[in-house]
Amino acid sequence: MNKTILLFIIFLSVIISASSQNVDFEKLDTYFGKTSTDWGIPGMSVGIVKDGEIVFSKGYGVLEVGKPEKPDGNTLYAIASNSKAFTSAIIAMLVQEGKLNWDDKVQKYLPYFELYDPFVSRETTIKDLLCHRVGLGTFSGDVIWYKSNLTSEEIIKRLKYLPNKFNFRDGYGYSNVMYITAGEVIKKVTGKTWGENVQERILDPINMKRTVYSLSKLDEKGNFATPHAFEEEKNIPIPYVDWEEIGALGGIISSVNDMGKWMIFNMNAQFVIRLWNLHNPMLVDPTKPNEFQTHFTGYGLGWKLSDLHGKLSVSHGGGYDGMISSVTMIPEEKLGVVVLTNGMNAPTGVVTNYVLAAFLGLEEKDWSAQMLEQSKKRQAGDKRISDRMEKRVAGTNPSLPLEKYTGVYNSLIYGKIEVKPENGKLRLYFEHTPDLSATLEHWHYDVWQINWDKTQAWFTFGTVKFNMTNNLEITGLDFDVPNDDIFFEELKPVRLN
Repeated sequence: MNKTILLFIIFLSVIISASSQNVDFEKLDTYFGKTSTDWGIPGMSVGIVKDGEIVFSKGYGVLEVGKPEKPDGNTLYAIASNSKAFTSAIIAMLVQEGKLNWDDKVQKYLPYFELYDPFVSRETTIKDLLCHRVGLGTFSGDVIWYKSNLTSEEIIKRLKYLPNKFNFRDGYGYSNVMYITAGEVIKKVTGKTWGENVQERILDPINMKRTVYSLSKLDEKGNFATPHAFEEEKNIPIPYVDWEEIGALGGIISSVNDMGKWMIFNMNAQFVIRLWNLHNPMLVDPTKPNEFQTHFTGYGLGWKLSDLHGKLSVSHGGGYDGMISSVTMIPEEKLGVVVLTNGMNAPTGVVTNYVLAAFLGLEEKDWSAQMLEQSKKRQAGDKRISDRMEKRVAGTNPSLPLEKYTGVYNSLIYGKIEVKPENGKLRLYFEHTPDLSATLEHWHYDVWQINWDKTQAWFTFGTVKFNMTNNLEITGLDFDVPNDDIFFEELKPVRLN
């Protein structure tokens, strides 16, 4: 080895050691273990990078409840929306290569792209796709793609039926469907799928050997966590959901060790200059102090941006069926932390805040106790399901014989939804989403409770109402499935003659 290179490596190692010497890693380890237990998360892995190196990597809990295998730094979890930064990075690379421009109109590449207004459809740019400002509400349209077998193009062609929540470029509405659209732009420009671009442009060059974008490769890699739903205070193992077709919004499955490489790569890449500039600001109250000393927050391109005690914070969260993740970087400190979990009650913010405080020399605080109390209060204060149960009217009957409710109903944004009679009961089937099939149980009047065949991660209780004319002719359905992520009320299916 060249003597100069050897001296440089030794010098760099001394710098890294010095930069982390005031951090008590044993204390961090103990805190993470206790936090994992206190929050009741099945499993969790934590990775920390500092000055270009992974300085901490460990797993806690188990890969699956009821089984002894434990996670570690190489355990795979779905990172969900933390994949969006991979999408924006690929777009940035294509811009650098002169294959597209940030201000190119989406219709230049996808002529079929349409939104709620012809002007908006025509003027939406590549940049608009990546910063949640086209006018759609947060998570609007997710019911189209969630667990469905629709292609990305078929999903995009349905977006014109979604109403706007605010004016074009005049608000923030977190939009997964715009990232599906960005993935199709990448495919159009390169002639390769989003996943193939991720593999060739990111995973291979930076040696993320265990990271995959397809469930077909999961068994081959091994050492992967099982997702868990949370019902009646219990963690319930559930299967992985195939997100490969809509991977640009959240299809990557990775480990904290590989995500550590990803953070290091980003903190040394030139293309982040565009991605880490504010494109869509959010409201911060300047009249009130906050514990993070935040003066601005908003969205860049694939990343959330804010200031944290005078330093730029670049972060993102991810939510997959039964798995929650977070990635946070303080670029000027060359500091990053990734938290991957396999449960719905995930202490990702707890771990992140504790790590940042330790490395930035901030006041020590028991984030777990504070945030766990807040989480329990939020859950206790969520009366949506209990309120509906209290308003149930006992002793009522349907207006019509059972067979009158059967038929095919069409949703413009989705497709066909069918109600069938089976074994003396009504059954509900979604044309493109077999995993949402359910049995209908009479609730009251012409409202029926939806009893899903399979355990769902994002919702439990739900009802469907059969709408009628004055002559008791059924015209359509109204869904009511209280949750924060998948909005069934957007479906508005109409009965077909």
